[in-house]
Amino acid sequence: MNFGGVIETVVTSKEFSLEKAREVLKDETIAVIGYGIQGPGQACNLRDNGFNVIVGQREGKTYEKCLADGWVPGKTLFSIEEAVQRGTIICMLLSDAGQIAVWPKIKPFLKAGKTLYYSHGFAINWNDRTGVVPPEDIDVILVAPKGSGTSLRTMFQEGRGLNCSYAVYQDATGKAEEKTIAFGIGIGAGYLFKTTFEREATSDLTGERGSLMGAIEGLLEAQYEVLRENGHSPSEAFNETVEELTQSLGPLFGEKGMDWMYANCSTTAQRGALDWAPRFREAIKPVMQWLYLSVKTGKEAQISIDANSKPDYREGLNKELEAMRNMEMWRAGETVRKLRPENN
Repeated sequence: MNFGGVIETVVTSKEFSLEKAREVLKDETIAVIGYGIQGPGQACNLRDNGFNVIVGQREGKTYEKCLADGWVPGKTLFSIEEAVQRGTIICMLLSDAGQIAVWPKIKPFLKAGKTLYYSHGFAINWNDRTGVVPPEDIDVILVAPKGSGTSLRTMFQEGRGLNCSYAVYQDATGKAEEKTIAFGIGIGAGYLFKTTFEREATSDLTGERGSLMGAIEGLLEAQYEVLRENGHSPSEAFNETVEELTQSLGPLFGEKGMDWMYANCSTTAQRGALDWAPRFREAIKPVMQWLYLSVKTGKEAQISIDANSKPDYREGLNKELEAMRNMEMWRAGETVRKLRPENN
């Protein structure tokens, strides 16, 4: 498919049907390891699409969610080790830190001909840091939904699909790519575009730290602070910074593109945005280049590994998130959201 003059390999359910996917994976037992962010969406979508799925999860709060979603102990719900033994496609959907921690326990069960599946290239791409080096006689594949597991599940239930990338790291059976595409169709991908473990991992970490989370939070904070410093009220600053973006303009360019959103704004807004966009690009691009280099060299991966391995990591994270929640901008956002028409 042609993307702005660049040809990419793209697969949809029109070329690779759900029936074909079922045929390709008919003899496979899909073991979903971990039931946190991606696990529930992928496991439930596969089950609803008629695939043979089991879940491996330790007992605890998440285990209770497995039970609530209809997974049956001893039939479709097992310990992590037993699920890996029973499965032929082992889906590593634990957190990156969880994958590193559990790897020594599950590696002995990865017998020849099995498939190791990921939805993020982190553990494999930086295996010199993670220690996750798969046996050479298994397939190692990836399907990475471009969104949360919750979105994957919700869109599936609405009859839509979430776009996904796919990759093959190791093809021991000669059938790895076919299995990968079949798996992507099985979890309900909107379309699948080809990548590599290295490109997926680096683009993912760059995006999370950049426009998807880190950069957008920094941008919003900066604009809100400037408006407040110049006498604008919290409500006005929040509406001009966040509310109009998420509730009005974002849906417009998400639906039909940025030019279409511009065309549906005032001429004053159009002129100002067209003039200032290049200035922001030139100011921000050096930071993005710095970020990409930090990701590419493995520095960001090591920071994550070191942070996540601390025994008090969760407590520290909760404090950081609480500090964000208590910022005036997001406290103002709580009030604004309550005033939306659908909440009154």
